[in-house]
Amino acid sequence: MHEQVNKFKKSSALEKNWNPDVDNCSCLENHYIISQIGSGVFRLGFFSFANSSNRYVGILYNQIPVQTVVWVANRNKPLKDSSRILNISDYGNLVVSNGKAEVVWSSHVNNTAPNAITAQLLDSGNLVLSNGEDGPSSLWESFEDPSNAFLETMKISNDVKKGRKVEIKSWKSPDDPSDGNFSLGIEPFNIPEVVLSNNNKLYFRTGPWSGNIFIGVIMKTVYIDGCCVVVVPDNGTPYPISV
Repeated sequence: MHEQVNKFKKSSALEKNWNPDVDNCSCLENHYIISQIGSGVFRLGFFSFANSSNRYVGILYNQIPVQTVVWVANRNKPLKDSSRILNISDYGNLVVSNGKAEVVWSSHVNNTAPNAITAQLLDSGNLVLSNGEDGPSSLWESFEDPSNAFLETMKISNDVKKGRKVEIKSWKSPDDPSDGNFSLGIEPFNIPEVVLSNNNKLYFRTGPWSGNIFIGVIMKTVYIDGCCVVVVPDNGTPYPISV
């Protein structure tokens, strides 16, 4: 009988043979972190695709028999060797490293209290890196660095002022999660529109947001429930836009 865990701290790591040194927790023998103890919807861990030796760190549906990946950390830099590790670095970043201790992926956050960092997989499928020094404070989220899956409560956004875009990117192929040709995001234009791009060139646009629907989209019932565009003003200038 193994205890399931849904978070880990700086002192622990997820590796090929994971033995975390945190809160007397032990991991499932398949080395996954489960989003909710008992019956989590998602799991975080190492995985590979059929007929491939490439290894990735990702979030997968936990209770679907067919391997279903919703997020990949090192999508553009697969691990090639047998030694691999996911941990929180001395600088407070979530990192994936190979057997040579080379970092192949990082959350890239600036953190002033690295010893108080905790990474937790939520049952929404969101992996959150938090600073608990002065109460939980999100430093980085996988929902803000998505792969090709759009999950419930996730947002795509375009913060013009900060130059920060959150968009969905296609995979190169079903067995290769590296960046493909297509991306789905939102552009402010004069009025917000959802845009599908092919190699950074406009491929499709929805038409402007009327406040209730995207003008020009025929099948409105597909998205009208639960869909909203929020424009946050800054000194009268709308810049962050989310769906």
